[in-house]
Amino acid sequence: MIAQCPLCGAAAPPPFLHRARVPVHQNRPEPTPDAARAVPCGTLAMVACDGCGFVYNAAFDPALLRYGPGYDNAQAHSPAFAAHLDALAAHLVQVRGVRGARIVEVGCGQGDFLRRLVAWPGAGNVGIGFDPSYGGPEADGALRFERRLYGPDSADTQADIVVCRHVIEHLADPLALLRAVRAALRQAPRARVFFETPDVAWSLRHIVLWDFFYEHCSLFSAGSLAGAFARAGFADIAVSTVFGGQYLWADAGLGTAPLPEGPGDIATLARAYAAAEPAKLAAWHARLFGLDGPVALWGAGAKGVTLANLVDPDGTKIDCVVDINPAKQGKFIPGSGHAIVAPASLAARGVRQVVAMNPAYRTEILAALPGCGNPALVEWDD
Repeated sequence: MIAQCPLCGAAAPPPFLHRARVPVHQNRPEPTPDAARAVPCGTLAMVACDGCGFVYNAAFDPALLRYGPGYDNAQAHSPAFAAHLDALAAHLVQVRGVRGARIVEVGCGQGDFLRRLVAWPGAGNVGIGFDPSYGGPEADGALRFERRLYGPDSADTQADIVVCRHVIEHLADPLALLRAVRAALRQAPRARVFFETPDVAWSLRHIVLWDFFYEHCSLFSAGSLAGAFARAGFADIAVSTVFGGQYLWADAGLGTAPLPEGPGDIATLARAYAAAEPAKLAAWHARLFGLDGPVALWGAGAKGVTLANLVDPDGTKIDCVVDINPAKQGKFIPGSGHAIVAPASLAARGVRQVVAMNPAYRTEILAALPGCGNPALVEWDD
C-alpha cells in the first residue's frame, strides 16, 4: 500500500472507495471470452489526500499493467470527441499561437491530435509522438513517432511545446513525468505545456461509479493539478475545464509558482461519494435488471467496461457492449467478457434497450439508433 501522497508526502488517509479484483486494464479488449475473464486483476483503494486534494489508488501496482500493442483507447471515431479535438487544436494554434513549433506529444495514441496540430494550414509545426501502442508508420512528413513510453530518458528530445492528453492519470508518480517534460523544455525560449486529464471533482460530485478504475491511479482536481505543476517547476499555470466540465485543461510555462493552499473541497466530495455509492450502485443494478429484453451498453471504453463489471460481472443481463471503433468489434471486454459489437448488429441481436455511458455522446447515439433497430435509450443521470 502507498503510505504517502505522491504529490505532497502527506500520510494516506483511509480509502473512500474500495473495490477488490477489478480488471487492471479497461482499454485492452481480448480476442475470446475466456481470455477476457482471465485478465489480471488488482485492488482499488482510492484515497483523497488531506494535504493537497490529490486522489490516488493506494493499492496500485504498476507491474500489473501492459501498455503496448493491443491497448486501444482511441476515441476519435466519435464525432463528438473528434469535434473536441478540433476545438483544442484550434485553441492551441489560433489562440495560444502554437506555430512554427517543435511539438512533442506524450501518449499520442495513434496520433489523432498531433496530426491536427501539424496539418493545420499555415501553422508550420512539426511533431514527435511517444506511445508504445502506436501502430502506424514511424515517419509521416513532418511527423515522427516513437513506440515507447515517455520518461526521464526522453528529455533529450527537445521541444518548444509539450502536449499530454489523458496520460498523467495513468502514472503512479506524476511528478516524474512533469519533471521529465520540464527538462525537455529547458532550452526552449517560448516553452509551453498543455495537459488534459479527467476532473475528479466532476466525477465525485456526480457520483459517477464508472469513473473509478484501475488504469486511472492518479486523479486530479483543478487545485491538485496546479500544485503538481508548481512542484515540478512550472509557472503561469492556468487550469480550466473542457468537454462539458468532465476534463481539466492545464496551460503552463517554466518558472516558479506558489503552491495552492490546502485540498479544497475534495475531501468533502470524497466523503459524500463514499456515503452515496452503495445506494447508487444498487439503483443501477435494479435499473438494468428491470429493463425488458436484451440490453446493450454503448461504449466499450473504460466507463462501459467498469459498469459491466460492477453490475453484471457474470454476463447474465447485458447482452453486449456496442462500440463504433472497428478495432474493438469482435473482441470482448476485460473481466466480464461481454462481446463488443458494431452498432448495426444490435437489431439482429434483438437489443431493445441501450444504456448511454456518457451524456457527452447523447446526440450521436440518438442519431445512430434508427439504424440499430431503434432500441430505446436509457440515459445517464446523476
